Amino acid sequence: MPEPVVVNGTGTSSGAQPPSGGDGASLTLLERLRDLILGGDFQPGTALSEFRLAEHFEVSRTPVREALKQLQVEGLVDIRPKVGTFVRRMTRREIVEMFEVKEILEGMAARLMARRGALPEWDLLDANLVRSEAAARREDTTAYAPLVHEFHELLVTGSDNQKLAEHYRTLMNQLAYHRLVVSSVAHPGRLAESVAEHRRVFELITEKDGVGAELAMRDHVSRSAREVLTELPPLPSAGPNGSTRP
Repeated sequence: MPEPVVVNGTGTSSGAQPPSGGDGASLTLLERLRDLILGGDFQPGTALSEFRLAEHFEVSRTPVREALKQLQVEGLVDIRPKVGTFVRRMTRREIVEMFEVKEILEGMAARLMARRGALPEWDLLDANLVRSEAAARREDTTAYAPLVHEFHELLVTGSDNQKLAEHYRTLMNQLAYHRLVVSSVAHPGRLAESVAEHRRVFELITEKDGVGAELAMRDHVSRSAREVLTELPPLPSAGPNGSTRP
C-alpha cells in the first residue's frame, strides 16, 4: 500500500511516489482510492486534493474527479463546493444505525448458509478459525483484523443471496469496518471472545441450526458494536419529541 497523499491546511502533500508494478497496478484508480480510505491510510477528515492525487497517481484530474464523485455516492468522502473534498467522518448515530443493519444482514447470512448444508465455504471457515485462534493466542490484533473480514465475507458468500451480498458490501464500505475492528479487538479480552463467538456461529451452521446460527451471529455483531461505541462520543440528549439510541 503506498504512503498516503496527505493534504494539510496549506495544500501540500506527503510527496510519496505513486505505486508501480505488482497487484496494485492492476487496480482502477477508484479501487485504489477506496482501499486507501478503508485501510485507514486516509483518516476521517483528511483533505483530498484533486491536483495532488492526479500528480501522485500520474493521471489527469478528470479521472480523479470522477472517482471522488463515486466515493461520495458510496458515502466515503464529502465534496464541499468551493471548500474541498474530505474523507467522511461518520457520526455516532450513523455507526449505530449501520451496525443495526449489519446485525440483520449477517444474521440472515448465517441462517441461509446453515440451510444449504455442506459447502466449500465450510472448509474455508474452518481454516479461517484455525488462523484466528492462533492470532488470539498471540494476542495479534493486526493479524486478526483481516481474518474477521474474511470470516464475515465467507458467511455472506455462503448465503448464496446476491441482493444480500450487494447491500452488505455497500454497508461495509461506508462503515470502514477494518479501522473499527482494529480498535475494538484491542480491548482487553475482546480478541479471544470474538474468536469464540465466530467458532460458535460456525458450529451451529455445520449442525444446520439456522435459527441458532442467526441468533449467535446477531449477538456477535451486537457485542462488537458495543465495543466500537465505547470509543465514540455519546449521542446528544433526546429532544422533547423523540429519543436517541444508547
